[in-house]
Amino acid sequence: MSDVNREQVRQIVEAIGGQENINTATHCVTRLRFVLNDESKVDKKKLESIDLVKGSFSNSGQFQVVIGQGLVDKVYKVLAEETGIQEVSKDDVKSAATKNMNPLQRAIKLLADIFIPILPAIVTAGLLLGLNNVLTAENLFGPDPLIVTYPQWADIAEVINIIASAAFTFLPALIGWSAVKRFGANPLMGIVLGLVLVHPALLSAYAYPDALQEGTVPTWNLFGLTVESIGYQGQVLPVLVAAYLYAVIEKFLNRRVHDSIKLLVVAPVSILITGFAAFIVIGPLTFAAGTAVTDAVVYMFENFGWLGGLIYGGFYAVLVITGMHHTFLPVDLQLISDQGGTFLWPILALSNIAQGSAAFAIFAATFFMKGKDEKLKGLASSSGISAWLGVTEPALFGVNLRYKFPFICALIGSAIAGIILGANFVLANSIGVGGVPGIISIQSQFWGIFAIGMGIVIVVPFALTLAYALIVKKGKLE
Repeated sequence: MSDVNREQVRQIVEAIGGQENINTATHCVTRLRFVLNDESKVDKKKLESIDLVKGSFSNSGQFQVVIGQGLVDKVYKVLAEETGIQEVSKDDVKSAATKNMNPLQRAIKLLADIFIPILPAIVTAGLLLGLNNVLTAENLFGPDPLIVTYPQWADIAEVINIIASAAFTFLPALIGWSAVKRFGANPLMGIVLGLVLVHPALLSAYAYPDALQEGTVPTWNLFGLTVESIGYQGQVLPVLVAAYLYAVIEKFLNRRVHDSIKLLVVAPVSILITGFAAFIVIGPLTFAAGTAVTDAVVYMFENFGWLGGLIYGGFYAVLVITGMHHTFLPVDLQLISDQGGTFLWPILALSNIAQGSAAFAIFAATFFMKGKDEKLKGLASSSGISAWLGVTEPALFGVNLRYKFPFICALIGSAIAGIILGANFVLANSIGVGGVPGIISIQSQFWGIFAIGMGIVIVVPFALTLAYALIVKKGKLE
């Protein structure tokens, strides 16, 4: 680390309010993460003028400074040397940050802590299902699907589909693992709990509507109660609530059962009580609640699709800033389970592209600036590519929010595209990578409409941002 960079690290410390303003600090792959005693002491203008800094933002009680992959760990080491702070884990920083949150922020953080760890599995499944779409879609490379034109690919497509759908088939097991871990109990038993709720001996949740209509839903007689013997495939709420109950029981027993018999008592009693509670009370109530939420969202999009698309497309990036976008992941998963597809995720994918297009417009504007800001040029181009591939934070916090008008122009483009997608009830089979690659997750009959929306979020934010930068701001982006 050169002396110049060491001086810049000192400048970072000064810009965030000095060493005395730092409560705890750590870093991730690209960002320094601080819990500050008083965020109002941060001088963002001074901070973002430092060459090392690619952007900054506050989220979930943490003030985060974007440095870049590969460099951030070196910067953190110098930061530790300069300030004497002890390196702590991300969990310690999150725990400290939680103290600065209100109840709503804590609830949002709870959902994020549960669903973010399982996102790689869900995104992988979405991408592979998208590949399966390409192999099985009609009228893509001709009137027949590729597996009909080339029969030797049919078995390959089937194996891909099995691999891809596994994460959604056993989704309660994934959620159970992450939720029980987050609630402080044995995550392995969370997997068991999730598998209990999708046991093949149960009537599948996907077959439940037909069985209910035909009057063939199997039942148990449990403690004098008639209980439906159904599974909860693809459901989110049942396993979330059951996982919380399991964790409460396990921790209660761990405090009271002697160590010599814990293995024989704690897990068996906890899973038995939770299992009965899940089938008798938790499952039916949360299944009904989840269905009600899904029905309400579907009703809005079926009857006022343009309005739903306008609102979600126009404000999704705002939700990302606040962290509230995590609350919609369970809704997406519930929609996929109940409706066979989600109409929220396609709008999300276009919102990502819109933010990237606005960043690309700033990149284009730098060629007309007198100062030729090379740092801004590199940041805008790289963050634009990142957003088009589904990761919007560098574009959002490093470029668009910094100048404000690119962010607004991106919201306008995303809202217009959202109106079109919402009005046409465009569905995605799964959650995949947002941005340009997202088209493979869209149901094939909607590819044309989605492509139109993609064209809008590429052209409109770029044109509006560039015009504003050159005509209104006259190339001066301070």
